[in-house]
Amino acid sequence: MQKLSIIRFKPKSGKIEEFAKNLKTFSASKHEIFHIMQSGDELYGIVVRDAAILEKDAAEGVKWLDSQRHLLQEFDTVNKHTIPLSGDLLHSSHQG
Repeated sequence: MQKLSIIRFKPKSGKIEEFAKNLKTFSASKHEIFHIMQSGDELYGIVVRDAAILEKDAAEGVKWLDSQRHLLQEFDTVNKHTIPLSGDLLHSSHQG
């Protein structure tokens, strides 16, 4: 089973390009389909990966995020610096 994750980030003012560059570099080290989308002043990391590696990838992502928090605004006291959402991928027309 494949999982789709969408992770929402809100870089601090003037830091969106730096954070986007860092996110691209981090995602390039992975072996899954990764997209970065900008909407207004927020970035979204969109990733498709096998369910078997989701937990490991999430732990590595949190470790990486610790080095990036200085570039991000907190959304709130519950979500902190990201708003993540993951679920089963039911359909994809991606042709590889």
